[in-house]
Amino acid sequence: MSQDTGAVRGEDGRGGGGGAGRGHGSSGGEWSGSSGNGAAHGHGSGDGHGAGSGGLSRRRLGARLLALGGVLLVHAALPGGTAGAAGRGTAGAPGTGPGGNPVERRALQGLRLRYGSARQAGLLERHLEATADEARRFLGPSPEHPYYAGAVVLAGRGRTVALHRAMGYAVRYAEYDGRTDRVREFPTAERIEMAEDTVFDLASLTKLFTSVLAVQQMERGRLELEAPAARYLPGFTGGGKEVITVRQLLTHTSGLRSWAPFYQEATREGQLRLLWSVRPQETPGSVYRYSDLNLITLQLILERITGRTLDALLHDEITAPLGMHRTRFNPPLSWRRVTAATEIQRPPWSGLDRGLVWGEVHDENAHALGGVAGHAGVFGTAWDLAVLARTLLDGGVYAGKRILRPASVELLFTDFNTAFPGDDHGLGFELYQHWYMGAMATPHSAGHTGFTGTSLVLDPSTDSFLVLLGNSVHPVRTWRAGSAPRVAVGNHFARAVPVRTRHGGPAWFSGITPGGSGTLTLPPLTPATAEAKLRCAVWWDAVPGAGGFSLEAADADAGPDAPWRPVPFSTVRTTGGTPEQWPRGTATGWSGRIWHRLEAPLTEWAGREVRLRLRHEATGRYVGRGVYVDVIRVSERTRLLFAEDRPSDASRLDARGWTRSAD
Repeated sequence: MSQDTGAVRGEDGRGGGGGAGRGHGSSGGEWSGSSGNGAAHGHGSGDGHGAGSGGLSRRRLGARLLALGGVLLVHAALPGGTAGAAGRGTAGAPGTGPGGNPVERRALQGLRLRYGSARQAGLLERHLEATADEARRFLGPSPEHPYYAGAVVLAGRGRTVALHRAMGYAVRYAEYDGRTDRVREFPTAERIEMAEDTVFDLASLTKLFTSVLAVQQMERGRLELEAPAARYLPGFTGGGKEVITVRQLLTHTSGLRSWAPFYQEATREGQLRLLWSVRPQETPGSVYRYSDLNLITLQLILERITGRTLDALLHDEITAPLGMHRTRFNPPLSWRRVTAATEIQRPPWSGLDRGLVWGEVHDENAHALGGVAGHAGVFGTAWDLAVLARTLLDGGVYAGKRILRPASVELLFTDFNTAFPGDDHGLGFELYQHWYMGAMATPHSAGHTGFTGTSLVLDPSTDSFLVLLGNSVHPVRTWRAGSAPRVAVGNHFARAVPVRTRHGGPAWFSGITPGGSGTLTLPPLTPATAEAKLRCAVWWDAVPGAGGFSLEAADADAGPDAPWRPVPFSTVRTTGGTPEQWPRGTATGWSGRIWHRLEAPLTEWAGREVRLRLRHEATGRYVGRGVYVDVIRVSERTRLLFAEDRPSDASRLDARGWTRSAD
């Protein structure tokens, strides 16, 4: 975690270097051999939100696993798992035989990501182009300085990458003066433009790789999720640390502080002493606090139980099998010209005085740890991250190479932090976070950010993925704050995934503007009997508690200033299921990307003239995918009072803040 107090939660720390070599090391002791001491490798150039879905939801699964306690092996805890160590190949892997999941079978056939059109990806081209335009907008004042010098945005659905754009500069600034807030730029001829294959310091996206490596060891029976970390690291004791579990390290519920200044220690022994001296600030399991120390500790555990260093594990277990040849710790010097520069590090904004950091890890602690750390240090490209995303969306397999079982991927995406609402977290992966996912956030969305300006979002509900890589600490971390580009890009990409009506025509759409609102008002109606009901089709995705839609009524004979009152209603999925009641007349959250049938009795207004309206509202900083309303009807047993699909009635609808949209 950065010392920068303005750092957004979930982003990694400050800066750092490291050598050009990538050493495997002969043993996996506590950071021994992990500083790049060897020859460099030539790599070459159900959720609990809104309407439920069938089966075992992630929230219920997380609660079930937590209830087990004690010894817990991944392959024994999840549906479809089997006893014994997991094989690394594809033969005999669970779920990959003739009766396995069709998605997995296709992945095991060797299918790879490919470039294609928006239509081939099942996306809307104009909104996909707007995604790139939004990323480009932050090259300008945001609000005063550029948010980043350059960026690469990649988006796709299924196995089609439909958007891959580079913009701005990978290297632009030569020096920064903190006293005057002025920079010295490289001459135009010496600047390096951003390219689609530019390599980025991925910062805290490293935590995802470390987490995948940990779950692999759980599959093989070497690591237990509910075991205390001290079982694997005898020195990890004192002040309550001895009860911290592997799960708490992976979900940031250990109670440890956010970071410690390892870069102030000159030796590995001193760095270890610093870690051993750290005490939990709260009782483990009682609080969520994002902490780099969690993943640094997990690195030590992995190195001890495998006898290999973290960089060797990354190469052998993830990047080599998946063909991610531009992803590694400590990139060689030959990569420097194709790598995005990060910060010009000077005190006091940095803990070290390193000048322009370029081709070496930005995070000071990762730099002090030799460039190889569990919390930061991995470099990679947008395409390689798309490969990782596709692997996880396909249940742990890519191009015929399996790195995880499907049940293990489900574990990565299971919310273990149900006790900390808003801090949904799987094993290493953050879940359902609007603050950087934007409208891509659903109860199934998983991802992470990195302090250097990186982010990855996966949405299994739409089989889509989004990568945004920016060098936002170039020239200095103080030029940017928050996640505005990530949110804006996520909003537009979410809009690129169409919502279709059954009849294929347009429906009323709320839009996805933060702070937006609107009303869809029917003409005055007079139900003759207590059997009158309003019915319509609705589809919604709103930030829980900060947006949604309401059904309201007002007595028409009380005049235009009569107060609007909520009308209770129920909704049921068009695919079937149990109706959900909304007694307050308002629905919020996520509806599961399924159209619902809404029904509202109008018993109270029998024999009285009433005005009815549907109102949408987004009250927070972030939005979901929006609200759609279609085929509004008010009927009694023997007559139809209002039907939107009758032209004469449709013309009497008063739409304000709603638009007709076919997607």
